[in-house]
Amino acid sequence: MTIAVKERGRAQLAIIYQDDVMVAVNKPSGLLVHRSPIDRHETRFALQLVRDQVGRRVYPVHRLDKPTSGVLLFAFSPETARQLVEHFAAGTVAKSYLAVVRGYAPDEGTIDYPLVEEPDKCDYPSTMAAKEPQQAVTGYRCLARIELPSAVGRYPSARYSLVSVSPRTGRRHQLRRHFKHIFHPIIGDTRYGEGRHNRFFRQEFDSHRLLLHAAELTVPHPVTGAPVELIAPLGRDLMELLTQLGWLACLPEHWHDSPQPCRPSFQELH
Repeated sequence: MTIAVKERGRAQLAIIYQDDVMVAVNKPSGLLVHRSPIDRHETRFALQLVRDQVGRRVYPVHRLDKPTSGVLLFAFSPETARQLVEHFAAGTVAKSYLAVVRGYAPDEGTIDYPLVEEPDKCDYPSTMAAKEPQQAVTGYRCLARIELPSAVGRYPSARYSLVSVSPRTGRRHQLRRHFKHIFHPIIGDTRYGEGRHNRFFRQEFDSHRLLLHAAELTVPHPVTGAPVELIAPLGRDLMELLTQLGWLACLPEHWHDSPQPCRPSFQELH
């Protein structure tokens, strides 16, 4: 978990970047970005935690699913948020995720499969009936594979892959739905995954989360235009799992380091 620092009894998120116009944190799995009718019982949200931590109002720029961990970016003003949102919409933001999937994934590939927007629990079916599929494109590369001597399904062994994922569009649940589409669902996905493989990881590795992490985000700075690389190191839970599977060496070293928060001045950015 990335909620590790406490000040006056209050949990704080790991800040991975902060300047005068925006702030990025390493969101842990299980934390909502903001209040949502999907989880009415939740009382903790990244938006409120970051606002209280930095002492300023913040505006979300993009979304991460509740069970997904990693880079989460906020702006300090509506104007900056709009600028950043436009970059996401224009495809000028580079995103790198890490995922553990079922089966032996191909060496690399592109999933070009349009997705129909899924309704929230509060949406009426009639409001979604006219929705057309939206373009959705995901690139991926297999980093490692493993075969475990456990009969999880009908075969005497179980196969899994570690993949680096680069979404080129940002549809809701895109990565989870795309990997289900190619028959390599992400482990720990209780909505699109396979229950028997999820149970196996819970029992064998004590892994109780979606194995999907937003490791890097590179975005043009809203003031200078210079690219800002935001890196969210893997949490202890993912580090331990990848160590058990022998996959830690497959990752860039900076993904499992713990760098100090970066707070550059505008002079340094120019």
